[in-house]
Amino acid sequence: MRRQFFTNTIKILAVGVGTFSIFKLNDTPKSESKIELKKGFFLRPPGVVSEKHFLANCIRCAKCVKACPYNTLSLAKIGEFASLGTPKFSANEIPCYLCDDLPCIKACPTDALDKSIDKISLVNIGRAIVDESSCVAHFGIQCDACYRACPFIDKALKLEYKRNERTKKHAMLVPKVDYDYCVGCGLCEKVCITKKPAIVILPTSFILGERNDNYVKGWVSGDDERLKHIDTSKKHDEKKAINYLNDGEF
Repeated sequence: MRRQFFTNTIKILAVGVGTFSIFKLNDTPKSESKIELKKGFFLRPPGVVSEKHFLANCIRCAKCVKACPYNTLSLAKIGEFASLGTPKFSANEIPCYLCDDLPCIKACPTDALDKSIDKISLVNIGRAIVDESSCVAHFGIQCDACYRACPFIDKALKLEYKRNERTKKHAMLVPKVDYDYCVGCGLCEKVCITKKPAIVILPTSFILGERNDNYVKGWVSGDDERLKHIDTSKKHDEKKAINYLNDGEF
């Protein structure tokens, strides 16, 4: 009898909490809903190859969290978008400082974090994107905060010379991200001077597409070597046009 009482009590509380959450969600002001939307994505620690592989191997031990000297990582809590108990971080709060010895990867007891990554340049957390409509450099104001903070300065983040079309006199130096070098550490987002960062880090899967293997980067030396075994000669079928005309109905 007592067991049944406790069971019914727990069920009632669960329903109450669920109903309260629904009403709270519906009553959320529009300004707050934008903040909630940011929970829809999250950044993983260095060494994650793919989200699927990571979730299959992460045992939620928090060793990578404890190993981080900057307290960048934290475990996902109930109500957050990330899988409960898995490590994640927000670049706007505490970015990844890309420790040379990558202690978070070394501390991982499973294959959730790729142990073959031994250089910070091989890390693949995400990619930076610039909102030109809110970046003050695109207004003609001199600002290079994100550029100076980038650990791969003049590679992952460059300053691109552009003419100020409004004044027709002045030059602008605007941040330009090179996705071949950007690893998504978030240092640029952290130091951005705007009210809401004009440069933000998104997970790699949100940003990058995937090209066909037959396309070559002509500006990259040796990239055309991938196609050296491919037969690029054109093969013409002289009878194809004749057969097409003969088979047609006129």
